[in-house]
Order: sequence, then C-alpha cells, then structure tokens
Amino acid sequence: MRIGIMGLGRIGAFHAETLSGLEAVDSLVVTDPVAAAVSAATERFGARAVDSPDALLDSGVDGVVIAAATDAHPQLILAAVKAGVPVFCEKPVARGVEESLEVLRAVQASGVEVHIGYNRRFDAGCVAARQAVVSGELGDLHTVRSTTLDPAPPPPAYAAVSGGIFRDCSVHDFDIVRWVTGREVVEVYATGGNRGADYIREAGDVDTASSLLTLDDGTIAVISNSRHNARGYDVRLELHGMKDSIAVGLEDKLPLRSVEPGVTFPSGTPHTFFMDRFTAAYRAELTAFTEVVAGTRPSPCTVADAIEASWIAEACTLSLHEHRPVRLDEVRKG
Repeated sequence: MRIGIMGLGRIGAFHAETLSGLEAVDSLVVTDPVAAAVSAATERFGARAVDSPDALLDSGVDGVVIAAATDAHPQLILAAVKAGVPVFCEKPVARGVEESLEVLRAVQASGVEVHIGYNRRFDAGCVAARQAVVSGELGDLHTVRSTTLDPAPPPPAYAAVSGGIFRDCSVHDFDIVRWVTGREVVEVYATGGNRGADYIREAGDVDTASSLLTLDDGTIAVISNSRHNARGYDVRLELHGMKDSIAVGLEDKLPLRSVEPGVTFPSGTPHTFFMDRFTAAYRAELTAFTEVVAGTRPSPCTVADAIEASWIAEACTLSLHEHRPVRLDEVRKG
C-alpha cells in the first residue's frame, strides 16, 4: 500500500522510518513546508514529495499519517475523511475539545476510519496488563497507578501553547487507564506545583502534577507527572487487584535507583527519550494502522476515545485551578 505522511518534524520523520520498514507498505508520499525535511525523506526512504496536503490526497494514497502541528490536525483529518482516505493522526484531535467534537461528528458521518495515536495501547507491557484485567487473574481492581516523568521540560515556545500538563502529558496516562481497566472516570481531583522552569509558571501551568481519578466501579487511579526527572524518561503502570498485583515498566532500563543494600536492579542504561522507551510500541501501532487501511480491523483508538481522555484533562485542569474535586459530567459536552 501507499501511505502519505503530512508533517516531517521529529515524530513525522520517525514515522516515515518506521513505515518504510513495514512489509505492508510499498511506498511513501510526503509533504512538509520545510524543504530540508522533505529532501531528507526522499533521499533516505525513496519517498515521493508533493507540495501540499491536497496534492498528497490526490496522489492515490491508501492511507495518511498526520504528524503536523496540532493546529492543523482538524483541517487535515477532515480533508482526508472527505477524500475517503483512512487516517492515522497523532494526538490531540484538536487543540480544544469543542473543535474535536466537530471532527468527531464529521468522522462518524463519513464512515471513514480514523486512528488517533496513543502508542501505549501497543506497548507489550500494557497489552499484557489489559489481558490480565480481562482474564480476571487480578481479581477486582482497587488501585491503579500511572506515571509519566519527563527528563526535562519542553521548550518555552511549546509550553506556551501546549494547553498545560494535563492536556499535553497526562492524557497518555488517562487514556491507558481507561483502556487497560475498561472503565470510565467519573470524578477527579488534581493538584500541582512548580519546582523550576519559570516559563512554565509564567504560561499558567505547573511542571509537577498529581491527579486522583475515581473510576465508575470505585477503583482509584493515581496519576503522577513531572517535567523534571533527571535520571531519565520514566513511564510505569501498576495494577493492584484483590488476587494479584502487576507492573508495567519494571525493567532494567527503568530510570530509578535503588538504595537497598545489595540490590543492583535496575542495572541498565535508563530510558532518556519517549522514542527509545516506545520504539516497539510505535512499530506495532503503525502496523495496526496498515491493517485499518487494509480493512481487516477497525480503528484501535477512535476520535471518541481520544475525546474521552481530553474530558479527563479538562476536568483535571479545572480541579487544579479551583482546588476541588470535579465530576466529569461538569465538563462533558456533546
């Protein structure tokens, strides 16, 4: 199949490399306003370059990967859907939930499959955790802990427009908690603080945050996030049930140092970057997208799924600012 890529920045170029190595993908068509990025893709992967998203959609692609700036996501998704081309789009669907809902309505009316990029659904550990929940081997869950700690803050320009730590970072935790447990969040309480990077505070955001989620069956989920984790990129998930407890990310490259006498775990080089931590997950995710394009499976992460994570982020943002618990039905619309 022929896959188009709109946007060849850091993640777009990474996707181009991954797609070029998939057996199902015969060729790539790429577009990006930055000529050097396009030249690099054509030289490295033998991709065909076109000068606009419209030209890409007119080139006979079977599916399209959207890795452009967030502001462009709605317009590009809608253009691809109008052309009848299946879409993989990095999160978020749009900068705001209202615009995401407009995209959702258009996508649902079209019948075209749209896959939103939440790569942890394809991480081997997270997949095993979901299977453990579905099989019942953990018993009834009582506590879930999800952690995302970045090694360093994003640059000032990004922080100024990201929408805040809950919308930008924590949504990955919110999505994986929903997906692994199969439950919905009904109430949140969030708090946060600033331990560095003055520009984050000036943008009205926090650089360290915790959120307490109550799921619809009474399970409690504890989410921890920070922009300052000098030891590396730390992503973990714990599930504690009445019969057993399991962990995702408890491996030798975990960026955590034990001070217990005689303990050498973890002993590997810590993860320092999300692409390092989730290389295999990204490959599995894009392989799944080729199956969506081939018509052999539905979207494994729909626009509706992505919006559910966004509602949780909206509730946590409100909770942070108003210092109170917030029920999801307070913020949910549409």
